[in-house]
Amino acid sequence: QVQLVESGGGLAQAGGSLRLSCRASGRTSTIYSMAWFRQAPGKEQEFVGAYMWGGGRIYVEDLVKGRFTISRDSARNTLFLQMNSLIPEDTAVYSCAAARKASAVAVKASYESWGQGTQVTVSP
Repeated sequence: QVQLVESGGGLAQAGGSLRLSCRASGRTSTIYSMAWFRQAPGKEQEFVGAYMWGGGRIYVEDLVKGRFTISRDSARNTLFLQMNSLIPEDTAVYSCAAARKASAVAVKASYESWGQGTQVTVSP
């Protein structure tokens, strides 16, 4: 089992920045990839981006490309989501997830482990 704990959420003004962290613990050697998803009020959960643990390939959803970046601290088994130029539409609960095998990166069902989520609120 892999346990995930997110941190770094909070309140930001439009145009501001936040950095989210997701620390993995437990059987981290089984991680194939990690991803960020978000769910805005009244909307479906959507894919934000993913990081392939082994090869280092990164996927970022077009909706946030150019504003959000994903990185990793392998020594600390931590995934980061740097969010810049925030807009009110980025307001959501952001969750990280981990997968044990190669699969469709943007599909929720591909991930077996999930964090509890962290709230990000962007004011106009």
